[in-house]
Amino acid sequence: MIRKLAKLKTNKELWEPYWVREQVIDAIRAYFKVRGFHEVETPLLLKAPSTEPFLEVFETSLTNDLGQSRQAFLPTSPEFAMKKLLCAGSGSIFQLTKSFRNGEGASPRHNPEFTILEWYETPGDYMSVAKDFEKLMRFILQKIAPDSSKLSYKGKEYDLSRPWEKISVAQAFSRYAGIDTETMLSEAKLKEQAKQKGYQVTPETTWEQVWNQIIANEIEPKLGLTGPTILYDYPISQAALAKKASDGRFAERWEVFMAGLELGNCFSELTDWREQEARCKADLLERKRLGKTEYPMDSDFIDALKLGMSETGGIAVGVD
Repeated sequence: MIRKLAKLKTNKELWEPYWVREQVIDAIRAYFKVRGFHEVETPLLLKAPSTEPFLEVFETSLTNDLGQSRQAFLPTSPEFAMKKLLCAGSGSIFQLTKSFRNGEGASPRHNPEFTILEWYETPGDYMSVAKDFEKLMRFILQKIAPDSSKLSYKGKEYDLSRPWEKISVAQAFSRYAGIDTETMLSEAKLKEQAKQKGYQVTPETTWEQVWNQIIANEIEPKLGLTGPTILYDYPISQAALAKKASDGRFAERWEVFMAGLELGNCFSELTDWREQEARCKADLLERKRLGKTEYPMDSDFIDALKLGMSETGGIAVGVD
């Protein structure tokens, strides 16, 4: 750490990325403020985090003045806390905050502590958020590089001026992996197709494991090559907090990719508390099966949904 500080002290040009980050965060706030969003701040120490089965949490304990202790956790995202505010009538809101994910290590794609932008547009849905994200990215670029419509990253340029490419998951499986929708959604058929492609498939291999391998190896590398690409309408099993699409086999969820990176994950938010409670319970059971840290469901979140939440689109975006 001291060596890094010494480099900063003697090489003033090394400060430039820090000041670009400051400009980006200033631009994010300006974008949402002018559109009437409220900025909120939610807790970083929780009695129950969200139920995402594949993310590991940081666990600690809270001790009172009598020496009594209970579990506490750092949030993997501010999602549940922000949705409680929506149910209480906050209107459209955004937050820039720290989130924490354990067990992923540190790499160019992951960090255990990172800055997240999360916003909820109400009334809205996943496609209205898509329009907002396009506008936000152009707004930020205009603030940082007012004479350019292209973002430079690792020696390559990505055009932000054109409408973003949009392709459904079913279309992407067909176009890039040669797998039709019926095969994609069938465990037996997808596993057989994966075997023919040379993937390792055993009787214990799940549909989700095969699906993830194909999407990671054959589809995601083809997305966002010249500008952002939105991959939308994920299978319903891949969207625990999203509304069902008109085709009930899919959910109103999208992810956006550029330069080989996933930039954000968006839903039309599930507002039915009964269905949400059932999905949360299923996620907690899956966490137990996977050997993840166990904790209770956030019952306050379900109770808040019982108050009612209007049609809402929400997204989480990594700022770093």
